[in-house]
Amino acid sequence: MTAPIERRSNWTLAALAAPCLPLAGLGLPLVVYLPEFYASELGLSLASVGAAFGAVRLLDVAFDPYIGGVMDRTRSRFGRFKLWFALSAPILMLATYMLFMAKPGVTGAYLWFWLLVVYAGVSMAGLSQLAWGAVLSPEYNQRSRIYAWWQAGNVVGMILVLTLPAVLPFIGVSAHAAGVASMGWFIIALMPLTVGWALWKVPEPAVSTPPKRAGFREYFDLFKRPSVVRLLITDFLVGTGPAITGALFFFFFERVKGFDKGAASLLLLIYFIGGLVGAPLWNWMAHKIGKHRALAVSGLVYAAMTMCALMIPMGNFVIAAVLMFLIGVPYAAGAFLLRAMMADVSDQERLQGGVDRTALLYAILAGTVKIGSALAVFVTFPALQALGFDPTAKGVDSGLDGVAIVFSAVPAAMALAASWLIMGFPLTSARHAEIREELSRRDLAEAAPEMGADPRFTEEIHAAVKPAE
Repeated sequence: MTAPIERRSNWTLAALAAPCLPLAGLGLPLVVYLPEFYASELGLSLASVGAAFGAVRLLDVAFDPYIGGVMDRTRSRFGRFKLWFALSAPILMLATYMLFMAKPGVTGAYLWFWLLVVYAGVSMAGLSQLAWGAVLSPEYNQRSRIYAWWQAGNVVGMILVLTLPAVLPFIGVSAHAAGVASMGWFIIALMPLTVGWALWKVPEPAVSTPPKRAGFREYFDLFKRPSVVRLLITDFLVGTGPAITGALFFFFFERVKGFDKGAASLLLLIYFIGGLVGAPLWNWMAHKIGKHRALAVSGLVYAAMTMCALMIPMGNFVIAAVLMFLIGVPYAAGAFLLRAMMADVSDQERLQGGVDRTALLYAILAGTVKIGSALAVFVTFPALQALGFDPTAKGVDSGLDGVAIVFSAVPAAMALAASWLIMGFPLTSARHAEIREELSRRDLAEAAPEMGADPRFTEEIHAAVKPAE
């Protein structure tokens, strides 16, 4: 049997999750606020905004395998992933300023350029943080806990950034542009503080394998793994549905359901509070019935609650708030459970291929997120325009039925498909324990053959070089 696995402290996991506050504070407006802001306030057309946000996200997918391969090959005194995480912070701070402080008269080229910069920084930060979390523990259930903290950090970041436009009217600031700018300053202020805390507090265990080539060829080779493909399709379905509701959120609640922007922002805040409450629930369920089954249950709940959004009475805030909270509860499950499951797949890949591809695997997972969020704007915005919906024509009801159906029915159908697909995921807790046992035997034999066949946890072999917690 392998030796007991070290349990990372809550303080350490809080430090790892802390940078999610500004990162989520950036990611949410990129999907929900900025497309609508550039179309409604800065004067760019729906088609132009949809093309910029959609195409840049698709172009950014090509960056992920490159940077993921570089991270896997990186060997430095600062570690593989901590180095890249630190480099991402100044890039994100600059791009945030340029995007969130933009004034009327900006061009489509301006939007394209700074979106390219910000998404490059997001790739660096996201891949390095996720891979860093994967190597903190090799244990099946501990990984659920690590990524539950990560998801909680994301949800708290979204909640905090959402409070800004909701609170500003109470201090006499009602301009939409001021609310967007406040989000930008929130991100810029928190980025160096939280990234610095993570770099100081969270260790990165020493890598036990030598650097190997990891580029586009190795990236596409991973698509031959059935477990990888199943996770990718599930992640696409789970992530694209909420991205569609996010992109259409203000159109749905303002134009279809008759709320003002302040009330709609508060409903979005309630939605993410539901996600924060749901994270420990799904982590507990993953311990009881396995990650894949917990994820399947969350998809069924999400589909049912999302369809109920169609029944919200016009302007009824209480019913809308209750439903948005219930829709938010299962929202948290997909993001952190799929990333915990990909960490398990990285062990399977290292056993089968003999190479650590952690960052490259998360690059693949990041690609599905980007494709999904790109399609959420790239397809739905032009489609709504073709259906006659005009985001600037207040009081006109043309195209509103299309907004309602796309907002609820499409994400619900995707959630049901994801639940059906993930139920048969083969990498269970028992199978993962077998993989870890085989890896421990092989790592021990390669590191110290004279120690015999008694298997130990890989990090014991590298205790002398492992950073102290």
